[in-house]
Amino acid sequence: MELPQLLLRLALAFVTLLLLTRLMGRKEISQMTFFNFVSAISIGTIGASLAIDSTLSVRNGIIALFAWSAFTILIGYIDIKSKKARTVIEGQPVVLVKKGEIIEEALLKTRLDVDALRVLLRKKNVFSFSDVDYAFFETDGTLSVLKRKEKQTVTKADLNVTSTSDPFRFPLEVISDGKVNEENLKKLKLTKTWLDQELKSLGTDSVDRVFFAEVQKDGSLYIDEKNVH
Repeated sequence: MELPQLLLRLALAFVTLLLLTRLMGRKEISQMTFFNFVSAISIGTIGASLAIDSTLSVRNGIIALFAWSAFTILIGYIDIKSKKARTVIEGQPVVLVKKGEIIEEALLKTRLDVDALRVLLRKKNVFSFSDVDYAFFETDGTLSVLKRKEKQTVTKADLNVTSTSDPFRFPLEVISDGKVNEENLKKLKLTKTWLDQELKSLGTDSVDRVFFAEVQKDGSLYIDEKNVH
């Protein structure tokens, strides 16, 4: 491909993509759903082919870009007008945490693990599952969190937790998917015996039954048991 032809193709691809992105609106960027993501990738691929693929004629490349953009705009219009179509195209928000309890089936459905969920919660300034009334995983991949208005906490004195020179600065995981995190227990200066006693006091006689557990800032133990199928 000659240099003048390459420059012409690059200019045409740039101008066409700029025009089409303005026509499609800001939702493609501000609310990147799965469909928007696929659409953006496809349009970018077609634009790149128009710019550098000499086997693709300029006419066919521009037609492909406008056709795909028109399809995207049409789907967007249907999405606005029909709730049923919107559900099919974009899906629905998924409840990941309800009343402080982790919904394991929802984690599997959204391909998230507990650690990823904790990261999303921390970005919302939530450091404990017990603080969450509801947490929704939105269709654009963000997390919406409704904190509990009121919650009852147990003090260290109630749990007979020995005070240390290093207070609990933030909740720390001690059990994940039935496995004890020995390293975090050492950081908190707690023992496996203490953990077993606290589990029994909360009505759980085995670590294997616990999906997730963490020690709160006040020294109390929060647990989420595995769902029994």
